[in-house]
Amino acid sequence: MKAAINYGPGDVRIEQISEPLPPGPDEVCLRVLTASMCGTDAGQYQVPSMIPLEVSHPASGHQGPLILGHEVCGIVEAKGEAVSHLAVGDRVAIGAGSWCGECPRCLEGRMNICEHYFVYGLHANGGLAERARFPAKMCVRVPAQCSDEAAALAQPLAVALHALARSQIRSEMTVAVFGVGGIGSLVLAALAVQPHLRPARLLAVDIDPARLQQASLLGADAAINAELSDVHQQVDHITHGEGVDMAIEATGQPATIAQALRTIHHGGRLLQVGIPREPVALPIAELVLQEKEVIASNGHICPLDMPAALNLLATTDLATRVGITLISLETLVAEGLLPLVEHRAHKKAVVRIN
Repeated sequence: MKAAINYGPGDVRIEQISEPLPPGPDEVCLRVLTASMCGTDAGQYQVPSMIPLEVSHPASGHQGPLILGHEVCGIVEAKGEAVSHLAVGDRVAIGAGSWCGECPRCLEGRMNICEHYFVYGLHANGGLAERARFPAKMCVRVPAQCSDEAAALAQPLAVALHALARSQIRSEMTVAVFGVGGIGSLVLAALAVQPHLRPARLLAVDIDPARLQQASLLGADAAINAELSDVHQQVDHITHGEGVDMAIEATGQPATIAQALRTIHHGGRLLQVGIPREPVALPIAELVLQEKEVIASNGHICPLDMPAALNLLATTDLATRVGITLISLETLVAEGLLPLVEHRAHKKAVVRIN
């Protein structure tokens, strides 16, 4: 079968490899239909810092070149004897993150920060292949009304929904989203199709004019180009000097994090979703004196956020609003990874595999 394998920096190959082994008692084997690409895939194409190429991963045990793909939809072709909630022939989307179910965080229901957490497609072989094997517990049945292409967006949308749950946005707030590609655009889209969650004012900040235009179509009241204007001045003008109640930072860039913190008023909140590649200096004295809060959101809680994401994709036009570009496995690098790396991607790249 064909698969997309990361061998190192700038080295992703489409190769013929052996079929996966039969599923274990708690696993399923999928015939993969679609898989979408994200900024994390692009980052790992450039610098595979998360992929255990040289040293065995402490939770997954994987070491060496790795099959990419953590945003996946497929058909169950075989299942282990202990799997009761799925049947052969079911169409499912995977949550990608594996949890142990036994550590204190798992017992609290916070599987996304399990002490033994790892992600298929980053720390273990993923689903950018014609067939793939996954734990059944992370596979969620796709509603009939949801297309294969839309279902590939379920995992990143679940990340956005988890972030919104962490944000505790209220209707009277002014909220700024910093970085409106990838997860940032899905945050805006989730707010657009759920108007009861929408804050009073919603600002989008980015350096890409096409992303900002898309953000306006998704309902942002103001789109601020951080490359062409002073973000703090623009926010001051829009909010009459008050600043925003909350900033949602989705880039992980140190300069953007500092920008986001500066726009928050005294007592405001930064929700950090983007993962920095390097340490970030925080103005702790300012945070203390102004009682600004910094909270974080990591991944999603599979049993909660994946069904919610699939329901939204099945019952709304969210996937259409975000926009999808269909590509083949053979053109993954040229039409999927490189446009993301070079900031040319303005729609979600979805790989049609089977």
